[in-house]
Amino acid sequence: MSGVLPLSSREDEPFIGAGNGDSLAIEMEQETSTSTSSGGSSRKKNSRLKCFGVDLSPDNVAVAMVYFVQGVLGLARLAVSFYLKDDLHLDPAETAVVTGFSALPWLVKPLYGFISDSIPLFGYRRRSYLVLSGLLGALSWSLMATFVDSKYGAACCILLGSFSVAFSDVVVDSMVVERSRGESQSVSGSLQSLCWGSSAFGGIVSSYFSGSLVDAYGVRFVFGVTALLPLITSAVAVLVKEQRVIGQARGPNVPLGNSSFLKSSKENIIQLWNAVRQPNVFLPTVFIFLWQATPQSDSAMFFFTTNKLGFTPEFLGRVKLVTSVASLAGVGLYNGFLKNVPLRKIFLATTVTGTVLGMTQVFLVTGLNRQFGISDEWFAIGDSLIITVLSQASFMPVLVLAAKLCPEGMEATLFATLMSISNGGNVLGGLIGAGLTQIFGVTKDKFDNLAALIILCNLSSLLPLPLLHLLPRDDSDTASKVKM
Repeated sequence: MSGVLPLSSREDEPFIGAGNGDSLAIEMEQETSTSTSSGGSSRKKNSRLKCFGVDLSPDNVAVAMVYFVQGVLGLARLAVSFYLKDDLHLDPAETAVVTGFSALPWLVKPLYGFISDSIPLFGYRRRSYLVLSGLLGALSWSLMATFVDSKYGAACCILLGSFSVAFSDVVVDSMVVERSRGESQSVSGSLQSLCWGSSAFGGIVSSYFSGSLVDAYGVRFVFGVTALLPLITSAVAVLVKEQRVIGQARGPNVPLGNSSFLKSSKENIIQLWNAVRQPNVFLPTVFIFLWQATPQSDSAMFFFTTNKLGFTPEFLGRVKLVTSVASLAGVGLYNGFLKNVPLRKIFLATTVTGTVLGMTQVFLVTGLNRQFGISDEWFAIGDSLIITVLSQASFMPVLVLAAKLCPEGMEATLFATLMSISNGGNVLGGLIGAGLTQIFGVTKDKFDNLAALIILCNLSSLLPLPLLHLLPRDDSDTASKVKM
């Protein structure tokens, strides 16, 4: 099973914690440091409103809102799928390729982390990039709503929108990692639960309307509405508690020709390489990549449900609403029951169970569900609900593991590197799935071999399990610091 890249993942990843058990008290920041955040001893416990056990300080609210935007941008996901299928008349394999191409910005996230860590823009390393990311996202969806009329134009605009989300994701991830460093798996799990719970809530908000708006007003209207949403990211940037970098003049700070900057850049690259090549980072990363790189049949199933079964955009919006709720339930499942369970056991249980349940899509393709008196619509809803819960619960440990491996000073860059490798596996899996779709002869109106494609894709998800030993055995292994 793969993590979802937001569309953009998508892979596709807040806060210094104190406390224990299922309750996490996040200590409010005192102005004792020039950085965005500092150690837990320099913070004062004075915030009482909590979510997933995390105090909702202004910084935490900003991070949660950026994740919320990532979720609510799903408003355009169905519109994009129908635009590629009905307006541009692409087949399942072409659609999978365009979708994979749009995920490319998520493969170079380390670059964004390096830029954010090393090059303050207008004196800020976090605020300014959040504002810029929101503006770029608004531009991309505005172009989709007005001028785009070819698959190449659509791919470029979706690519730009994906880039804006990926960059903002790196910025807030760095804030998450700063607060997760040195914490237990339980505490880090609560922080990631807040982030992904916010994303799931955003998905719930947009899900139902994503289909009904396409039905009522068309895809261009949905793209226009979506163009307003990234501006939320720009707006919440003011909540980020960050001191301006000392000594910066007005205007952007891009000291590319400065010898000290070049020296610092070289040191950062060496530091990143030293961190990635250590066994306690490299080996788990290899497993995560292989786990994400198994082939997918999502595009083929979309064409089958719309062209063969006649599912309407409104109904698919309802299915998406169910999966968004299921995603939130998956976060709750992890936060409530699994965050203290060893990583190996979580991956083993969720992967095997998800593979078995994923096979049930064959029932829908062959019509066996009707023999049990279950309609296509209800079967699709139930199947999506269960698989999404397991997928989200199994992806949460990936985020926790990556956050805990990041050394101080390289939070954005190393976390982005690990997530990019994970997203790279996801994109590779999508492209392999596109190739298999072509090989099996599945087109927009021919689905004779779709059941075989689904079986092969699901069984392949079991292939990485013999490599589970690459993951840490327990929380003490996970919490080990990277020596720089």
